[in-house]
Parts: sequence; C-alpha cells; structure tokens
Amino acid sequence: MNTLTVYRLGRVEYEDGLQLMKVFGEARRQGLCGDVLLLLEHPPVLTLGRAAKRFNIVASDERLASEGVETFETDRGGDVTYHGPGQLVGYPIFLLPEGRQDVRRYVRDVEQCVIRTLAEYGITSGTIPKWPGVWIGQEDSPDARKIAAIGVHLARWLTSHGFALNVNTHLPHFNLIVPCGISEAGVTSLQKELGHAVPMPEVEEKIARHFADVFGLQRAEPAPLTSTVCVTLVRGTGPEARVLLLRRRPERGGFWQIVTGRLEAGEQPREAAARELFEETGLRTDVVDLEYRHAFAVGSVVPPRLVEENGFAARCSGDFEVRLGDEHDAYEWVDVPTALARLPFRGLREGVQRSIRALGG
Repeated sequence: MNTLTVYRLGRVEYEDGLQLMKVFGEARRQGLCGDVLLLLEHPPVLTLGRAAKRFNIVASDERLASEGVETFETDRGGDVTYHGPGQLVGYPIFLLPEGRQDVRRYVRDVEQCVIRTLAEYGITSGTIPKWPGVWIGQEDSPDARKIAAIGVHLARWLTSHGFALNVNTHLPHFNLIVPCGISEAGVTSLQKELGHAVPMPEVEEKIARHFADVFGLQRAEPAPLTSTVCVTLVRGTGPEARVLLLRRRPERGGFWQIVTGRLEAGEQPREAAARELFEETGLRTDVVDLEYRHAFAVGSVVPPRLVEENGFAARCSGDFEVRLGDEHDAYEWVDVPTALARLPFRGLREGVQRSIRALGG
C-alpha cells in the first residue's frame, strides 16, 4: 500500500505554495517520497485557471489593493477563484497508479473526500454536472451554493493544485469576483451553514482521513517543521524610515535579507528573535511579535525541508552602529520600496510591511 503524508502548514504565501507543489512534485516523481497532501491557508488572493476570463474579476485594481488581495495566474483547470484565511486549501501531490489513471475519476475522488467531510457535520452536499466544485442544494434551486472549489492539474499522472473548502472564510471577498465564472449561484461556508466557527485542525484531520480512505493510502507521519524567526530592524519614521538589509556571504547564497535564524533547543520564538538580532547586528533590544507565522520550503532541495517562520520587528536609534556576524559580509539601510524590491522571498517582504505598520513607521 502506498503512503500518504499529510502536512498541516497553516498560513502559506501563495507563491510559496506554488514552490511547495513544485518541489514535492519533483520528489514524488523521483520516488523520494510517497503521496503527499498539503493542507494550508493562503492570504487573500485571486487565482486564474487556464480557462479563466479576466472580466470575472469584477473589482477594480484599486479595490483589490485596498482589500489586500493579490492576483495570480496558474496552470490549474477552471476559472477565477478566491483563497483567503479561514479557507482550507488542499494540494494533493499524488502519482496516480495505473488503475487510477483517469482524470474524471480523480476529480470525483477529490470531490468525494470533501463530501464525506461535510457529511460528518450533518451537511448534505454533492456535485452539479454543469458546474465544478462541491455544492449544497440542487442545480435548479435558487439557493444552490458552492462550499468548495475544485481545480486540479495533472502532468503524466502527477497531480497538483486541488480543492478549497470554505470553513470560516470571509465570504464578502467572493464579491470581488464571479466565482468560477458562475453568476447564477452563491457561495457558502461551514461556519455559515452551522451558525458557528469550526476549528480548522478538526476539519483538517477529517479530510486527511477521507483522502487516505478514498485513495487507499496508509497514513505516514510527517517530519517536524524547522522553526525559524525573522526580524525587521527599522530606524526613523514616516518617509525617513529605513530598513536594515544584510547580505549573506557568497557561500550562503549571496542574497539580501533581514535578520533570520533558527530556534535553539528550548527557545521560544521571541527569545530566538532577540538573540538572532544581537548575534547578527550587535543590538540588544525588545522585539515586537508581528503575529505573522507562515510555512515554506527552503530552496529547491528534493525532498524539501519545510520551515515555519515567526515574524518580529525592532527599532533602533539613528546612531546605532551595526556589528555584522559571521553569516553576512555587508549591510545597508534602505527605504521600504528598496527593501521590498531586493528581498527575494515573499515572507520576508510581508515581514517588512507588517513591521512598518506595527512600529508606526
């Protein structure tokens, strides 16, 4: 029996999710891991499938920016859909065996996993032939409403993308689009149907169990995620605010970053952030917890190493002199737009933006 490893990743920036699918897909193709199910939440984002029509995004660019919603084009099937906090996104990275190499059967099986999960909450759901996804209500009913979107991609029977189940999702964000190009019906969530919020870990466990059952897979325990911190150091305020960037030594990648590092044994994230800040800059000061935690894959190693990072911010005086640690060979104080342009990873850029807001810069 093939194995299924389920990773519960929490928040994942959308572009990091694309990278996760890529590196896990390569690992699965090479036989370096079994089948994988990535369970996560994205920040607010609109994704356009291969069949997407741009006019199904009904909000202006200005409205999207004010709502903090990004847009991405993808290689999955389908039209425009929305991802955001409170929505459980599942990316099955499966190499379908010979007996299951049927696209329609695969889509039906993914739908069935969602349908069985909803049934555990007393919700009867199903499919509507002319519309993709999982629905509550009948095709011709005026109250037909979608609770889960399905959009998959298969390449030589290796699967990616998957489903998005509305659990505690902010449903007004669906007004920014015509969901999946369907204007005749609405959307709903577990929270709306039940009248109360539903614990996400509970839903994750149920859907993971159904994926193992439906696809005939044996659950395997995932390796623990590596815990790290990032710290944005800021001096000045308003237009004069400057962010400290550190350049890694060539043998460590040679790219610019903010302060980053791993937790040591027994450390709490705040302790690690303060320690890393001192070791990499020479500054001893309090750090501000940004309450920003996200997961990503480190580099393009196969199989990938998964990291959960906690974001922090700190402020220093204008006359503070940086003392570089061993990991870096240069530093610069730059304005925020320059920092965002230089930082290569979405999570670091998000950390900078949150830090400026948190510190009133």
